[in-house]
Amino acid sequence: MEIGGTSSTNDEPSHQVSLDIEKLAKSVKEELEISYAFSDTCCIYKVPQQLREVNEKAYTPRLVSIGPIHHGKEKLKAMEDHKRMYLKEFLDHSEVSVEGFIEFIKENETRLRNCYADTIEFDSEDFIKMILMDAAFVIIFLLKGTSTDFRESRDSIFYPPYKVYDVRVDICLLENQLPFFILEELYRLSTIFGNPPKPTLIELTHGFFTGAVESWAVGEYLGRVDFSGVKHFVDFLSIYHRPTEQKQFGELEVLTAPSVKELHQAGVKFVLSSSKNLLDIKFDRNKGRLEIPRLQLEDRTEIIIRNMQAFEQCHGMKYHYVCDYICLMGLFLGASKDVEILVENRVIENWLPSDEEVVKLFDNLNIGNPMSRDDFFFVGLIKDLNAFCGRPWNKWKANLKQNYFNTPWAAVSVSGAVILLILTVVQSVCSILVVV
Repeated sequence: MEIGGTSSTNDEPSHQVSLDIEKLAKSVKEELEISYAFSDTCCIYKVPQQLREVNEKAYTPRLVSIGPIHHGKEKLKAMEDHKRMYLKEFLDHSEVSVEGFIEFIKENETRLRNCYADTIEFDSEDFIKMILMDAAFVIIFLLKGTSTDFRESRDSIFYPPYKVYDVRVDICLLENQLPFFILEELYRLSTIFGNPPKPTLIELTHGFFTGAVESWAVGEYLGRVDFSGVKHFVDFLSIYHRPTEQKQFGELEVLTAPSVKELHQAGVKFVLSSSKNLLDIKFDRNKGRLEIPRLQLEDRTEIIIRNMQAFEQCHGMKYHYVCDYICLMGLFLGASKDVEILVENRVIENWLPSDEEVVKLFDNLNIGNPMSRDDFFFVGLIKDLNAFCGRPWNKWKANLKQNYFNTPWAAVSVSGAVILLILTVVQSVCSILVVV
């Protein structure tokens, strides 16, 4: 009697293969150690597609790649020779050998990789080499940018054809960053500047931004701002422009605010703030004074704002200061007349082709800009401005001043007419009394 069933024959393919479990497990563990995109130290991101679609050029390096995201792109390869020259200068100014720097980077490889949100595909050797070359380039660039003693006449970045302008922009891009800690540590290990004290990397960074992007890093804030946890250059600007006074966040019932023109018609006086922090916008309800820090607008401004905006969105910050600032300025600047008023009051320094370009700038910045009504930073300011503009007396008083007392001659004419009217009434009353 035969028992039914299936039997294995030599003709059937075998699905069993020799598997080295220990080798495979070791490989998996190594990948988990090197590549972990959800680390707490993650701080460098690819820009979200909804932002990139509005203006891709604002997030893409023009001349030099820093870090792994844009490394190896064809149009950026020309600067690799320049990186090698800067690495040589860096090593010439250091007592630490190239082996010493490589060993230090290797010890911090996992931490470095964890700073990037996306998995880094480079093997260990290529990754370490890239970090060393890019870090040396950034450090030497900062030194040359703040001290002419480090510049050589043949350096095409700081001399004709002056590539410095493109490099300045490129190292401000979110996707073009190195973790700040590796720059600090390599700079500390080097013996650049000889004997201490030498300027800290924070001081060099502040000097760079002061000269490179003007109104975005001015004033002596270094002693008053805690940069100890700075993650990279974009984060440096974010920390720099956090409000000096912590306001009470609140819920915004309706996202509406008067435009600059409407505020002007209601009698609000625009005053250039002494603060260099863009978020320090204050309104004095009793005096009707709106103090706004100066905003310098030129070709690079949109790039700086966009990358700070993208960092806030990606990093999951508790408060979106820059995003709220963009929203507020979009409400203020609805037409070219609004821009004109702020330019006249020296609040905006406009180097763009026209006032209309400023309006378009903030219109575009608000595309994909997240705004939460539950924790809007300027909620108190908007409520105060709406209340001020809602009082008829303020509008009537402003209209009288702007249309009838706007010049000395107009004031004299109106005053004369009022006096004449009063005299006429008095004369009429006297005539009536005489008759009676």
